Amino acid sequence: MYNNKIMKTSKIFKIFAISLLFIAIKVPFAFADDYTVLAFGDSLTAGYGLSADQGFTHQLEQELNRHGHNVKVINGGVSGDTSSGGLSRLEWVLSSSKKPDLLILELGANDALRGIDPDITRANIEKILIILQKAQVKALVVGMLAPPNMGGEYGDKFNRIFPELSRKYNDDLYPFFLEGVAGIAKLNQSDDMHPNPEGVAVIVKRIAPYILKSLGIQ
Repeated sequence: MYNNKIMKTSKIFKIFAISLLFIAIKVPFAFADDYTVLAFGDSLTAGYGLSADQGFTHQLEQELNRHGHNVKVINGGVSGDTSSGGLSRLEWVLSSSKKPDLLILELGANDALRGIDPDITRANIEKILIILQKAQVKALVVGMLAPPNMGGEYGDKFNRIFPELSRKYNDDLYPFFLEGVAGIAKLNQSDDMHPNPEGVAVIVKRIAPYILKSLGIQ
């Protein structure tokens, strides 16, 4: 009888241990990719001139995960894209993939470089934010600054677009994508416009807290 009790007790412990092992195996899969972030933008998002593991989305995903969260960052950048180009492809992008928990809206740099009327850029960005609201996709609006050579009047109109629209549609704002990198030669590629891997790392460190706040997982 004593041996039977030992055997029963041993069996219970084995079942308990197997159950714990099963839970330990299942939990990582259950919580894998808890959050999906879509980086929607131009060459700055796409990672122009960089290898896949050096670009913005890859470095950002690593940084967010270092904070202890399972976040998948999708690269929705197209080099050369303007706000008009982004608007034209947004609904297709949203319909062709899982709805993201957050969309990083990084467009406008090419509009300013091409001297596109800021009123056109504003209208496009506003339409994008309206589409996102209807789709119930939260946005982090990333600000851009017009190059100084475009003149003060152009710069004033252009630079106001992002903070004003983020307030209007109650979206979070990251004031300037290239903050801490623009104009610093050692952080940029030879074209002086696109960040190198070290420059991307600076951007990622600065923007990550804003993304975590927007996701509500600080």
